[in-house]
Amino acid sequence: VCPNPARNHTCHLMILLAFLVTFVACNAPPVPLDDIVIEKTFTPERCDRRVKSGDFVRYHYIGMFPDGKKFDSSYDRSNTYNVFVGQKQLIAGMDKALVGMCVNERWMIKIPPQLAYGKDGYGDTIPPDSILHFDVLMLDIWNTEDKVQIKTYHKPESCGRTVQVSDYVRYHYNGTLLDGTLFDSSHTRMRTYDTYVGIGWLIAGMDQGLLGMCVGEKRIITLPPFLGYGENGDGSDIPAQASLVFDVVLLDLHNPKDEITVEVESLPDPCPRKSEVGDFMRYHYNGSLLDGTLFDSSYSRNSTYDTYIGKGYVIAGMDQGLLGVCVGERRRIVIPPHLAYGEEGTGIPGSAVLVFDVHIIDFHNPSDTVEITSVKPEKCGKIAKRGDFVKYHYNATLMDGTFIGSTHTFGKTYDVVLGAGQVVIGMEQGLIGMCVGEKRKLVIPPHLGYGERGVDGEVPGSAVLVFDVELVDLEEGLPEGYMFVWNSDVSPNLFSEMDKNKDAQLDATEFSDYILQQVEEGKGRLAPGFDPQRIIENMYDNQDRNKDGRITEDEFKLKADEAATHDEL
Repeated sequence: VCPNPARNHTCHLMILLAFLVTFVACNAPPVPLDDIVIEKTFTPERCDRRVKSGDFVRYHYIGMFPDGKKFDSSYDRSNTYNVFVGQKQLIAGMDKALVGMCVNERWMIKIPPQLAYGKDGYGDTIPPDSILHFDVLMLDIWNTEDKVQIKTYHKPESCGRTVQVSDYVRYHYNGTLLDGTLFDSSHTRMRTYDTYVGIGWLIAGMDQGLLGMCVGEKRIITLPPFLGYGENGDGSDIPAQASLVFDVVLLDLHNPKDEITVEVESLPDPCPRKSEVGDFMRYHYNGSLLDGTLFDSSYSRNSTYDTYIGKGYVIAGMDQGLLGVCVGERRRIVIPPHLAYGEEGTGIPGSAVLVFDVHIIDFHNPSDTVEITSVKPEKCGKIAKRGDFVKYHYNATLMDGTFIGSTHTFGKTYDVVLGAGQVVIGMEQGLIGMCVGEKRKLVIPPHLGYGERGVDGEVPGSAVLVFDVELVDLEEGLPEGYMFVWNSDVSPNLFSEMDKNKDAQLDATEFSDYILQQVEEGKGRLAPGFDPQRIIENMYDNQDRNKDGRITEDEFKLKADEAATHDEL
């Protein structure tokens, strides 16, 4: 709009000239450049390395003329442009422009013709004296002088052993290119990568990068391509000439020459006996992998693991690790896979090192007898033998001190007839030979105790028992095979004295009354420790030869008159 209407002609002329100038300017050829121009369109937050002259780079680009017309693109070929920088393998402007770029950085690079294809151009693609624009995305940088780069970002407090040449390792990893593109991961397969180190089973850079690692350590290992997959890549996910980045966590480590290692964590004092080949052992354990992953525990089943040792009933390393232990000892046994479950594993990963934290509850040998420790009184009278009726107190425990029972709890003695099978065999053996007032400690192996089954809810199967015993009273028993004996000469008219109603036969009441009368008058003795009535019933039944409920004089015989093969109850 012209501010002065009187000068409309002049105003309109000025507007027309301005329009023509603008039109010419918009369609004018590009302004010549003296040097490259760089516009940084994206810069990553981190830049660990910048391109230097002599570096090898991999990058994507789009080549355009200033008007936006594309003349070339690496994207169209689905392949990066790979080249050394500063070695005249590129046009001069690109050689100059790429210096200083970071991985994942994106630049728009404008190159004047004198630093590009000059007055000659490039065939039919690039005309002479063309200014070129390149949209560049840097993906990889490395140098022929590069070595494996290691960055440890987690190291366990305790590192007793590190990876050496010829060790076998199990590890997880994420593998990426330098720009962060994931090409492989053991985590996605949910299986570790298992291999020997330093003997050529791995790419050279990984062979180097794993050396010196501890179990539990986490590392970033960066490899130049000549220590990775080189000029050809892997033919699939890894491009040619690509730097590789592995994020590694080491889970396991051993050497084929390894033996088991044993760390004693707790040793009882005293230790009167150590385990040997052929012993039967009860122990608790926690089983874990070298990285601490728990795979089994006897505690979770609330039951010890019971087995012979040194006989091949358990894995070879455990057979070795359980030898020479004490009852109550705690030890850590580390077992290499060739002495455990080998390459296949059994419910655990193949080639896994196993760690067992064991607590020895008890052990014995099938040849063991009752172990007796005695404290006798000053005066020791009658000695307990088979058939005697004894009364005693006891405290009972397992070998690890676990309480089983005590007569003191109930305030009364435990009363048995020795040799009558009223207690376990080991207790009978331990009581024989005691005198009243004597105290004994009896260690009873399970085959003389409660055996493999134990007592449900009270005594575990195959448990060694410990009894602290005090003999309180002893009543002498009858000779073996007798349940009643005469204290004086036997009446020659014994049958008629029993036959109160003189009917020439004895009924059960006549027989019982007579025997009880003899005992009351001190003329005879019943075997102590048994129910008198049951004894008399058995005696009567033994005399009733024809089992008609009556004893005739022909049937009635004294023990001395019995045939040698007959044994009266």
